[in-house]
Amino acid sequence: MGDLTAQVLWALLSGDSLLSSDAFPSIPSTTVKAALDRLASRGMVVYQTIDREEVVLTDEGTTIAEEGSHEAKVFEAVRKTLEGLRIVDLPGIVGKESAKVGSGKAFKEGWIKKEKDLLVANTDSIADVTREQLQTIQNTRTYPDAKAIAELRKRKLVVMQKVISFRISKGSKYAKELVKEETDLTAEMLASGSWKNLKFKPYNFKALGANTLSGALHPLNKVRHEFRQIFFEMGFTEMPTNRFVETGFWNFDALFVPQQHPARDLQDTFYISDPAVADKPRADPKPAHLAPKSSGARAEEDPLDYEGYWENVREVHESGKYGSIGYRYPWNPEEALRLVLRTHTTAVSTVMLHKLAADPRPARYFSIDRVFRNESVDATHLAEFHQVEGVIADFGLALGGLIGFMEAFFAKMGVHNLRFKPAYNPYTEPSMEIFGWHEGLGKWVEIGNSGMFRPEMLEPMGLPKDMRVYGWGLSLERPTMIKYGVRNIRELLGHKVDLNFVESNPAVRLEKE
Repeated sequence: MGDLTAQVLWALLSGDSLLSSDAFPSIPSTTVKAALDRLASRGMVVYQTIDREEVVLTDEGTTIAEEGSHEAKVFEAVRKTLEGLRIVDLPGIVGKESAKVGSGKAFKEGWIKKEKDLLVANTDSIADVTREQLQTIQNTRTYPDAKAIAELRKRKLVVMQKVISFRISKGSKYAKELVKEETDLTAEMLASGSWKNLKFKPYNFKALGANTLSGALHPLNKVRHEFRQIFFEMGFTEMPTNRFVETGFWNFDALFVPQQHPARDLQDTFYISDPAVADKPRADPKPAHLAPKSSGARAEEDPLDYEGYWENVREVHESGKYGSIGYRYPWNPEEALRLVLRTHTTAVSTVMLHKLAADPRPARYFSIDRVFRNESVDATHLAEFHQVEGVIADFGLALGGLIGFMEAFFAKMGVHNLRFKPAYNPYTEPSMEIFGWHEGLGKWVEIGNSGMFRPEMLEPMGLPKDMRVYGWGLSLERPTMIKYGVRNIRELLGHKVDLNFVESNPAVRLEKE
């Protein structure tokens, strides 16, 4: 660093300005900038950053510039044989790569032609344009024909490389040498009086402090926190969502989703291979620290009838029940016991509603957690994402109440203009898609799904006939992407997430009323 600052000052001695790429071609731009910053802070130089792109040869391009192009090698090999060259012999003469790439190019240029199984020269001489272009680029780092550069890039013979250089000029305090500046005033300097002849480095009050290493919340966690606060403000209880793996019974059958439904196909759902199936529905075992201490103590009985629930679900599918004709197909118990990565958190809502049947009462539940779908990954879809879900159970609920609640719920996020469109869902009827007006996009966008759970789902649990349940859901990723201006979901969740983005993103505040 010290040597480079001296070199810069001496290089400016004979002129008022210079270009760093000419004066210091072998020194990295970062090193040059560090030296210039040091000199500029003292007013000894001023500089201007110049960004430009240069064309640089790849290893293959360098070889062609020295030895000739693949097509030229093929032509020379064919030209040397007076009676023609056998096609099978070409790779042994010019190499497999040159034979593969060069023969097609030579045919296209009209340099050679095929006669039966022989290659014959079609001209006496050629101009190896590719080699000439690469030699020009090697010497000048550029080429005047943009189409030629595009073709060479397509053939992976050149790449574009960003180059940073600096236009350096003398500053108001320019000098031939950099005088050492003291940073500390010591007792020895005061005692000897030497401080009078020394130059001290001035304080830089604009300098930024060192970055403090600390953790950072992911944008999804920030938006998730806002959603949780909205739910808590509206009197909801959070559901436990720690089971990523569910049986087909809880994920599909209990929701009145038929076993032939496309959502249960392998192309839509991830099935577990080991173990492939689970037990029939039963109460979860209690942790060891909550189990009765004495062997003679009687375990607390679970008031829920899981076997009866299982049979009710089977009957409502096979032959109908509770006023429904069902789907009228042979329900397969083995299909219901297959283990899957849950495709929606409604599986969790089903478990909670079944527990509610032991003591039916008004209740409000919500969950925000990860779900899994066997989908093709692109800019807006992942095989895993987060679902926000809300459930309200009460007596005498009606569709108008659901619409009113949705308007109040989304108003807390700053979304005031809603539209509702009729939709189909196996476990809700009526069902509605929710659309909100997006000011930035200037159009209506789908922001969620909602509906009232069907009697075929609720009554097998043991819930009263007059109890109704609202359900709605939306993804966590979509509002997060809109809030932070993320266009590709893979930049928000997964291995492509930029940690700098996570550390530097601002706090989120949904527009609450």
